[in-house]
Amino acid sequence: MFARKILIVEDEKILASNIRKSLQKLGYSVSEITNSGEEAIKKVAEIHPHLVLIDICLAGEIDGVHVVDIIQNQFHVPVVYLTEYSEYKTLHKNQLSEPFSYIVKPFIESDLHFAIEMTLYKHQSKKILHEEKQRLTAIINSMGCAVIVTYTNGCIQMMNPRAEIITGWKQSEAFGKDLVEVVNLVDKDVGETIQNLATDVMEAGEILNLPENCTLITKDGKEIAIGDNVAPIRDQNGNITGAVLVFQDITKRKQTEAQLIRNAFYDGLTALPNRVLFLDRLRQTIERSKRRSDYYFAVLFLDLDGFKEINDRFGHGIGDDFLVAIARRLESCLRSGDTVARFGGDEFTVLLEDIKDITDATNVAKRIQDSLRLPLNLNGYQLSTTASIGITWNFSNEEEPATLLRDADIAMYRAKRQGKANYAIFS
Repeated sequence: MFARKILIVEDEKILASNIRKSLQKLGYSVSEITNSGEEAIKKVAEIHPHLVLIDICLAGEIDGVHVVDIIQNQFHVPVVYLTEYSEYKTLHKNQLSEPFSYIVKPFIESDLHFAIEMTLYKHQSKKILHEEKQRLTAIINSMGCAVIVTYTNGCIQMMNPRAEIITGWKQSEAFGKDLVEVVNLVDKDVGETIQNLATDVMEAGEILNLPENCTLITKDGKEIAIGDNVAPIRDQNGNITGAVLVFQDITKRKQTEAQLIRNAFYDGLTALPNRVLFLDRLRQTIERSKRRSDYYFAVLFLDLDGFKEINDRFGHGIGDDFLVAIARRLESCLRSGDTVARFGGDEFTVLLEDIKDITDATNVAKRIQDSLRLPLNLNGYQLSTTASIGITWNFSNEEEPATLLRDADIAMYRAKRQGKANYAIFS
């Protein structure tokens, strides 16, 4: 094992020589002795000792306290003070307040050895702790997620660069503030502000996930969908010492989910509900009618008259624009609680909920016909159409959506055989 280098800074030559002999006897290396603060700083820069043993009351322009401050803060070398008892009484409350940072003259060899070893041990422990803290900080700062750490009172202790970017707050601004002041969260499902999650998780003592539709209000008022969790921080003894909130901007994920839902349940051209969504709403309506004996609803099946000729004459581009315009016309003929869907091609279905009787359904069919007759101006062309409409309603307590659609479809073909712009009721 190599001998650790010690620099002695002492202006009493005899004492310095005796200390050198004692240190060498204890197995330390003492290659240098200096008697001034200025020289001590130069020697530390040259030889990089493991420890400096220094008289606290040096003669010269720079006193021992100032020299130690430079050695510890600029060179990060541990120091043990040498002090007379009279000096110790004067300086104890300030410079010599830390245990094992000094030794009082005269001293015995074992005391010197103990003071040096304790100082070296504490310095190494602090160095390891500092390196570990730097390593953890580097890991946290490199994470793609936002990380915010709080004290036990729910106030912010630190936040990584990603958290600064998402929240709009700098760590220097957020330090010491209550978490809710910086991380302003709203549960969009219930429209309520979320209280301090750090306090909640520390009281619960377990990890809590953010609500499904959690929105962060940034410093400049922007709304960002976020997700992840908040967890208690525990020390080696299991005691909770704070909380850590980990989250990320999930706006793109939410948009993708919304698009997937639209693709699954809505028609890509007209943005109307598709067959899947229509059947689901029809199934829910059937269930409601079972719970209420006076609950009536109707299903309309529409097929546009002469749409093939429009497509053939003007092209599919105009045909698509025509279908989109027809979809808006159909929507305008219905109440907000009703549903119009595109089944494909030029076929549409309508669900009329909570009607009084079949007359309500036939009145809607007439309103649709009147609306479709009004000409549409598309790319300079005046276009209009009519529809063959089949109608069925729940007079027979039919429980299957597919059967109701079949009945409406049968009625629609009956109307088409009767000529254009007709409706027929299934019986």
